Amino acid sequence: MLVRNRILVSFLLSIFSVVSFGDETTDTFIFALIKAAKERTLHEVRYDGSYLSIPYPNGDVPADIGVCTDVVIRSFRQVGIDLQKEVHEDMRSNFTKYPSKRIWGLTRPDKNIDHRRVPNLQVYFERFGKTLSVTRNPSDYRPGDLVTWMLPGNLPHIGIVIDAMSDDGERRLVAHNIGRGPKIEDMLFDYRITGHYRYWGK
Repeated sequence: MLVRNRILVSFLLSIFSVVSFGDETTDTFIFALIKAAKERTLHEVRYDGSYLSIPYPNGDVPADIGVCTDVVIRSFRQVGIDLQKEVHEDMRSNFTKYPSKRIWGLTRPDKNIDHRRVPNLQVYFERFGKTLSVTRNPSDYRPGDLVTWMLPGNLPHIGIVIDAMSDDGERRLVAHNIGRGPKIEDMLFDYRITGHYRYWGK
């Protein structure tokens, strides 16, 4: 019994160490974010990035549609962060720091779509989160981290690293929507990584 208890304690400590950043408040946030990201993959969502007029703040497209950014937006909403509001407020004051004019030809912020675009989220996370190195070392990517990729055809993509591991135990899995609805998949190094961030709120 004593040996079994030691094994159980060691197992639980190993799980905690996987996601612990050494601060109770941060760890609680990361646990909640990972849980929210996993929960998103239980929803039936058709991949659809159509422009829609949505409420503000806390606006969302219909629950049965979404794209990669919506996995991130909806996960952060579950932990009390409204990226629609956060991105829009920063873009109102710092529009030229974002690529909206260069990429989409916009001349002002648009609260309906700005937060649903990967390049805008990248700028926001660079400004208010922590920008981390892009490497091929799996241990550099921790649960709760945000990763962006460039898919074939120059399509930007984003996902959330979770605490589950690949079958070979080498890589953490990612919660994302690459076109088949929200999924948890072993795809961290499948495409060219363009960004690596941690964001725990302002």
